[in-house]
Amino acid sequence: MLNHPATPYILPFAIFMAVLAIQSWIPLPASVPPLLRFVLPMAAAWMYSRPVLKGRPSKPLLSILLGLAVFAIWVGPDVVAPAWRQTVLFNNSIVGHPAGNTPPAAKNDLYFLFIRVVVSVIAVPILEELFWRGWLLRWLIGGQDKDFRAIPLGTYAAGAFWISALLFASEHGSFWDVGLITGVIFNWWMIRTKNLWDLILTHAVTNGALAAYVIFCGQWQYWL
Repeated sequence: MLNHPATPYILPFAIFMAVLAIQSWIPLPASVPPLLRFVLPMAAAWMYSRPVLKGRPSKPLLSILLGLAVFAIWVGPDVVAPAWRQTVLFNNSIVGHPAGNTPPAAKNDLYFLFIRVVVSVIAVPILEELFWRGWLLRWLIGGQDKDFRAIPLGTYAAGAFWISALLFASEHGSFWDVGLITGVIFNWWMIRTKNLWDLILTHAVTNGALAAYVIFCGQWQYWL
């Protein structure tokens, strides 16, 4: 199983999601889950994903600017219309509630904040881009019937493009609307650059800007 061609793309993300699930079942000190979310999946990425992560961004400046634009898209609706996220579309039993999950005591815990930022800026972009743009997009195009690696990164197919964007949106709970827009933008950028590192950089910039906004402006609802 670990020799499967999809392992480098799926395993680190699967471990990350498993830690999130365990966190909801087992009460742990506030600083432990973020640490596990970094150490365990990144260890898997180090062991299995390095061969598919060779290279560097092809359009670093544009990737950074796009990441900042996506950050603006994330916070824009709540800045313009503060009650937007409290409507039934974004606050219900299906998508959840826009409250965040940071314990009150952890908001002043520098160790917790450091680990949480590291997870957001380093781990999440690598793990999610490996899964969503590195594997799922190609698998949806035709990888079920053949080795998905035969489909080049950034190949466009309408069905795969929109299905993956919708699934990406569903991962973001009450923020599914901006999650959907982000999924569309990230898929589009993959098609334009055909480079996983451009997506990782864009994603890291978005998450880094959002982390700064969360901490310095007290907008904890964005840390799900």
